[in-house]
Amino acid sequence: MADQIDKLRKELIFQLKGGHAHAKFDDVVKNFPEKLRGTVPEGMPYSAWQLLEHIRIAQDDILSYCKNSDGSYKEKKWPDDYWPKDPNPESAKAWTDSIKSYHADLDEFVELIGDPKSELFEAFRWGDGQTLFHEAMLLVDHAAYHLGEIVAVRRILKSWPAR
Repeated sequence: MADQIDKLRKELIFQLKGGHAHAKFDDVVKNFPEKLRGTVPEGMPYSAWQLLEHIRIAQDDILSYCKNSDGSYKEKKWPDDYWPKDPNPESAKAWTDSIKSYHADLDEFVELIGDPKSELFEAFRWGDGQTLFHEAMLLVDHAAYHLGEIVAVRRILKSWPAR
């Protein structure tokens, strides 16, 4: 059974880092023209900046929730605390800082998943039945969904590389 759990950990980490089926985070945000980062295309509800920040904020929230053994987690208000109101990043640095923060939190989450002491299927004491496995799958699904939206924004803005 331990061998199966190790395989599952490796697969979760692989999926968290992008897997095979979806555009990977770094490919989606790479070379995004600065002048288009805050543009909300017609027919779309958000700019790439808002989507990037939403992915980062949600991931940070999920990580904080999973590490809540000390009771320090503070629940965010939906949707206000999860979406930036301004479609434009404050600066080019805000864009790169968001990407760096995303990577730092993802690395920490991957470390948590990879730790053999982390129980994947035991419900968190502070939750309503959520497990580390559940939260990892939530991160995979959430990132893939919103990265797809960023790809759609880039396509509408004609800034997605032709394949």
